[in-house]
Amino acid sequence: MNPSRSIILGITGGIACGKTETGRILSSEGFKVLDCDRLAHELMGQGLPVYAAVVKAFGSGILAEAGEIDRAKLGKKVFSDPQAREALNRLVHPAVIQAATVWILKCRNAQEDAAVLVPLLFEAGWTEGWDAVVCVTAPEEQVFQRLEKRGLSKEEAAQRIAAQMPLAEKSARAGFVLRNDDTLEILRSQIKILIEAIRVEPRINYE
Repeated sequence: MNPSRSIILGITGGIACGKTETGRILSSEGFKVLDCDRLAHELMGQGLPVYAAVVKAFGSGILAEAGEIDRAKLGKKVFSDPQAREALNRLVHPAVIQAATVWILKCRNAQEDAAVLVPLLFEAGWTEGWDAVVCVTAPEEQVFQRLEKRGLSKEEAAQRIAAQMPLAEKSARAGFVLRNDDTLEILRSQIKILIEAIRVEPRINYE
C-alpha cells in the first residue's frame, strides 16, 4: 500500500471496551472520526424520518417530556427483548450506514485519514468499504466495572454484553485487534503501531 495514501478504518468491539477512547486518540493523530452511536442519536431527532419510524414502532412511552426519544427508556425496551432490538436495528442501521457512507466518501475524496466507530459493524453486515477493520477488546471484569460506573446494574450490564456478538468472534473476524487492558498511554502506543502496520498492509476482516 502507498504509505502516503489516506486510510479509512472501521473501529468495532464490545461495549465499554474503549472504542470512544480509541477514537479520541485517532483524532489526536490527525484522523477524522465519526461515532455511529452519536450519528444514530442525531438521526432519531424530532422531525426526522427515523424518529417517526421508531416512535411508530415503540409508542409514545419512549418519549421524554419535550417529545424527544428518551434513550434510557428505549434501551430498557430493546435490551430486554431481542425481537424489539432487531426491530430497532432494522429501522436505524440503514439510515446510519447511508449517512456514514456519504461521510466516508467525502474523506476519501479529500484524501483524509478517517475512522468510523461502529459497535455493531459485524452484526449489521457492514464489512465493505474499509481499508481495515479494528476490534477493541477489554477483559470482562474491566467491562463490568466500566458499565457500573455508567450507572448500570450487573443485570443491565450483562444484557448489554449479551446483546452483541461475542467479543472473541469479533476479534477473530477483525483484521487487527487492540487490547485495551492497561493505561491510556499503552493504548496510544498500540494505536500508533497499528496505524503504521495498516499503512503497510491493510487487512479488512476474516469471515
